[in-house]
Amino acid sequence: MTRTTLRPPPPPFVLTPDGSGLAEEIEAYLATLPAPARHPVVPYVAPLGSVVQPWNAAHPLPRPTLLDRITRRPPRPVRLTAAGHLRLTSRYIGAFGWLQGAMWDADGRVCLLGAQAAVLAHGYGTPATVQTARVQVMEILHATGRPVSSPDEYNDRPTTRQADIHQLLDRAAARAQSLGL
Repeated sequence: MTRTTLRPPPPPFVLTPDGSGLAEEIEAYLATLPAPARHPVVPYVAPLGSVVQPWNAAHPLPRPTLLDRITRRPPRPVRLTAAGHLRLTSRYIGAFGWLQGAMWDADGRVCLLGAQAAVLAHGYGTPATVQTARVQVMEILHATGRPVSSPDEYNDRPTTRQADIHQLLDRAAARAQSLGL
């Protein structure tokens, strides 16, 4: 164990008048400046006006019970609606990045299916929740004239952009919420 010793602070810097009037001139100038403004500490604000938060900020973390710890099993998933799952999926993509042609890559970017799997793997919702959410995504794709065999096919189209995926997830979440899913 190393022991650190505190050093005494250095002595204050003292200006001694040298007869040139330089110290008095500097003090007079400093006296004319306004007092420094006292601003409260403000958190970083994102360009769109909201405070940067983790992708799962609005949802509690899965907490293991005593029985979960004794039996060494994972905690129960956090209850989530299909609409909530779709919103978390969009936030996950926003936080880690979007990808086409693979579920995930070494940089952590994910496709639509990869984001849904990651949200589920983090303990939010159940496989049934994910299935209901995917059905809602398919409904929006077909209702907007984009017939595909799966949301993943739409994700991997060369003309699809990340903004399209976020808009799709937002519309599907709104639809699921209106249906009480």
